[in-house]
Amino acid sequence: MKTFDLKGTLRKDLGKKATKKVRNEDSIPCVLYGSGEPVHFTGNEKEYGLVINTSSTYQINLNIEGKIFPAIMKDIQFHPVSDRPLHIDFIRIADGKPVIVSIPVRLEGFAKGVQQGGKLKLEMRRVKISGLIQNLPDELLLDVTEVEVGQSIKVRDLSYPDFNILDPKNAVIASVKTTRAAKGAADAATPETK
Repeated sequence: MKTFDLKGTLRKDLGKKATKKVRNEDSIPCVLYGSGEPVHFTGNEKEYGLVINTSSTYQINLNIEGKIFPAIMKDIQFHPVSDRPLHIDFIRIADGKPVIVSIPVRLEGFAKGVQQGGKLKLEMRRVKISGLIQNLPDELLLDVTEVEVGQSIKVRDLSYPDFNILDPKNAVIASVKTTRAAKGAADAATPETK
């Protein structure tokens, strides 16, 4: 998994007024959870935006006033109108403890169903996985070459030795749907019986 370094400044004042002041200074209030007491800090909105505005998942090395904390971004709250980040929760990574992250799904290959006139559809853009941080991939790469019209790839069809997928077993990740063109081609291929 890729790593990213971010700096933070400890927050001394908590509460609504202090939080509003932090946001007015183009900073984001953040909390680091994990072993021990939660650490309240702020981060530069522009710098943190490099990690927020990407589909990738990173291991983040938080440098909070000289102390380094390996962490992952757990939750982000956005403003409903302006879409600015309002608050970020981080989870500290502990050695030997599994973490839960959401990673992007990428499809590769030319599906047989698409060659037959079907339409490939990515149903889940991200999947939730659990495992040791050093064993987690940057993305879930799925080969769709053998998927035909009307078939799909579900969570239960996948298994990996280094991590577990936590989404429901019957959740569809990708499928090839029938299109009018595919139906027309199938109808033309079958001879009419009178």
